[in-house]
Amino acid sequence: MYGRAGTERERHQVTSIVPAEAAGARTTAGSGSAAEGGTEDRTGGVAAPLAPRARLFPSLAAVYRAQLSRARVARIPLLFVATFQSVGIMILMRGVVDGGSEARAVVAGSSVLVVAFVALNLLAQYFGQLRAGGGLDHYATLPVPPAAVVLGAAGAYASFTVPGTIVTAVTGSVLFQLPMTHLWVLVAVIPLAGAALSGLGAALGLLAPRQELATLLGQLGMSAALLLGVLPAGRMPAPIGWARDLLPSTYGVEALSRSFDAHPDWAVVVLDLAVCAVVGVLSLAVATWAYRRAAVR
Repeated sequence: MYGRAGTERERHQVTSIVPAEAAGARTTAGSGSAAEGGTEDRTGGVAAPLAPRARLFPSLAAVYRAQLSRARVARIPLLFVATFQSVGIMILMRGVVDGGSEARAVVAGSSVLVVAFVALNLLAQYFGQLRAGGGLDHYATLPVPPAAVVLGAAGAYASFTVPGTIVTAVTGSVLFQLPMTHLWVLVAVIPLAGAALSGLGAALGLLAPRQELATLLGQLGMSAALLLGVLPAGRMPAPIGWARDLLPSTYGVEALSRSFDAHPDWAVVVLDLAVCAVVGVLSLAVATWAYRRAAVR
């Protein structure tokens, strides 16, 4: 009887294991089908698969168009103020500077100052306000790379500087009687200087702990571009000249100033633009890192 009872217990164990294994197989099969078709929710249904993450360039174009449309009405009056400010500075300097290299420096610095006012000052204020008001949470929920948000906003703000920079350069050339033959250099100066200053402005706005501090830093950056870019470099003390070399817009000013020569040294102009481009890449990379840092907090 003991042998018969042991046989019955073994048969019961085998029959209880088989359904468990079958149930496990069905669970595995169900999870495999859910992995192929999507994610399985708690009710047993299969949810739709997640959409792929947006690529950089389509996201960049979308953010750029959105920022351009948003800032078109709000920033045009400020662009007029920036252009009027630069033209006014050149009129004031006309009574001090007669011509030569100093006149070229004044016109080039005043032209790039328009870029600094919009791309550095206003962009620092915008990102500071965006961070303080929780606007970064909206961008963080979008399936777009962080670089697309920074580059799109920077490109939109830099685009608004094109009319004012051209008007300032032409007005200054007429005012100081400078040749306008090589003003096509603005085609390279505006985007490269705009990239460098936009990256700096975005980084200042995103790294500032308070909105008021971001506004202050943007104002200080624009003041530095005014004093170190418009004033002739030959009249500055050596320590201030070193600070001028650290300002990203300086190399755009130098490239534009050299283009007013009768026979520009194009090798030096290209070198200045290359330095401006490298600084622009670095500043935009820092701004992208600052955006990631601010978005996760």
